[in-house]
Amino acid sequence: MNNNTSLIWNIVLTVALAVLYFLHFSGSKSGSAASGSPEVGGRRIVYVQVDSLLTNYDFFKETKKELENKRFQLENDLTTRGRSLENEIAFFQQRAQTMTLDQARATEQQLMKKQQDLVQYRDRSAQQLAQQEADKNEMLYKQIQEYIKKYNDDNNYEYVLGYSQGGGILYADTTLNVTQKMIEGLNKEYSEISKKSGTTAKKDSTSKK
Repeated sequence: MNNNTSLIWNIVLTVALAVLYFLHFSGSKSGSAASGSPEVGGRRIVYVQVDSLLTNYDFFKETKKELENKRFQLENDLTTRGRSLENEIAFFQQRAQTMTLDQARATEQQLMKKQQDLVQYRDRSAQQLAQQEADKNEMLYKQIQEYIKKYNDDNNYEYVLGYSQGGGILYADTTLNVTQKMIEGLNKEYSEISKKSGTTAKKDSTSKK
């Protein structure tokens, strides 16, 4: 299967979140900051470890597992279909000499059509999986973005930076690290959303009976 459909969290999301977390709230200057809050050069700044946030966010973990399973199933499906076609081709080659010219041509055309169909099925399935991954990426981005905005409503930080190994931030004071708080908040919200979705699904199922 084409590697382009593999998960690209560590590349795309690290960059996307690094940009996302760089939120500037011009109205909350240091003069309005609450006492005891972290300040750097007169600015209220905290940071989030992007890799740790992603690997500990339940939505990310479940989505990653779900997409990996779908990719595995697709690879197995393609392997099975490919072997079946190979067997048909081998059988045709064994019997080709016993066929009439018209029979051989007709069978060859059928096999070529099956091969083309398999290629189209592979490409179509890969595109569908890639689209599903893109949709999940967008959902993840939006969920984190919305939570950070709500989180910042209570804290009024001027900057929430995304810190990752090999990123643009070379050093970060651990006292400014709010990763764990973000993880706990995101998982709590996701758990509540999942429970509501499960309850709604049960109600819908019951009403249809």
